[in-house]
Formats: sequence, structure tokens, C-alpha cells
Amino acid sequence: MAEQSRDVSKNIVARAPEVGGNLLRTLLETAINGTNNLPGAKSMAAKHLVKRSSVEEALESLVLTHVGLAGAQGFVTSLGGLPTLAVTLPANIAGLAIVQIRMIASIAHLRGYDINAPQVRTAMILCLMGREGTQKLVESGALPTTPLAIATAPVFDSTLDQLVSEKVLGELVSRIGGRRASLILARRVPLLGGGVGATMDGLSTIEIGGYAREVFVNRRRLSRD
Repeated sequence: MAEQSRDVSKNIVARAPEVGGNLLRTLLETAINGTNNLPGAKSMAAKHLVKRSSVEEALESLVLTHVGLAGAQGFVTSLGGLPTLAVTLPANIAGLAIVQIRMIASIAHLRGYDINAPQVRTAMILCLMGREGTQKLVESGALPTTPLAIATAPVFDSTLDQLVSEKVLGELVSRIGGRRASLILARRVPLLGGGVGATMDGLSTIEIGGYAREVFVNRRRLSRD
């Protein structure tokens, strides 16, 4: 199983320039527009906003909802539109990425960003790296600037977008190895069962949700209409 995981990872990395952009665009479109059983980012944002007295309360509720979805065994693999991704990423990894991207996109929308703008989408994808991962890339010079600077740039930088795509694709590939490791641990410690992976997914979603709220600072007061 571990050998199979390494083979998948090598294949994805080798094809990164070819596959990365298309894969992440598919993940983005699915997360933003939604599927049959997953409302899109704007719909989800509106649902939480109408039930809360402020944008910040809506954001808190939104993140907690997505943490629950990420940790629900079987949910992320049941999302529609995943067959086209299966040849590249396992369904659970792709499904989790979609849940997390929808959360990030909903946060950005509630904070007043145009989630259809390409530079905002680049920043949203970068948020999947989390605070620590992104900081390391910026501090090492691997990336020239921060997600906020990317999101608020006056023009779209296609070269930077490709660079971000490659870095994030590498992160998604690493999740395959992490998932395999958690399954091995669960087998060795029977009482842990399948909850190990679900717990990891929930914790990573909490971290990414908090980071997205830091990145996408408030740009305008949204109307509740």
C-alpha cells in the first residue's frame, strides 16, 4: 500500500505542470459552484449569514460546519463530480480539498472579496497550505508575496498562479502519504479505528479556516439582502 502511494505521488509530481492547473481549477469550480449534494460557496455563506447577527458570527459557524463535514467519515468521498479527479487524487483527498476550498471561498465572500476574480482564487488555493506552510514558502523566497497581497493585486499574475498551483499540488500529494500513515496506525492500534483520519481532517480544517480568516481581512460591510 505504501509503495502504491509513492507511485501515485511520483506520477502526480511528474505531471504537475500538465495536471496541476486543471486539477486545482476543477477543485475550485466544484467548491465554488457546488454539486448536487454540496451547496456552492456563496449559498453556504448566505445560509450562515442569515442565521447570525453579524458576519463574524457567521464565519465562526461556517468554519465549525466545515470542520464537522471534514471529519464525517464517508462524506467527502460521496461528493458528486469526483470521478474525473479519481485518476489523479484519491476521492477522500479530493473531497476534503473541495470542502476546505468551499470554506475558504465562503470566508472570502463574506469578507467582501470577489471569489470569481482569478487573483482571489489564487489566494484561496494558497490558503490550503495553512499558515505555517505559506509562511515557510514566503520566508524562503519560494513565493514572492502573501495570500492577501495576491488577492488584492490589481491584475492577475498567471506565472504566480502556476507556481502556487504546483506548491499546493505538492501539499495535496503529501496528504496521500499522511492518510496512508494514519491507516497503518489505526490497524496497529485497533481502538483508534477509522477515527484517526477523520480527526486529522477536522484539525487541518480548523487550522485552515482560522488562517483564511486572517488572510481575507474585511473589505466592506455586506448587505444582508
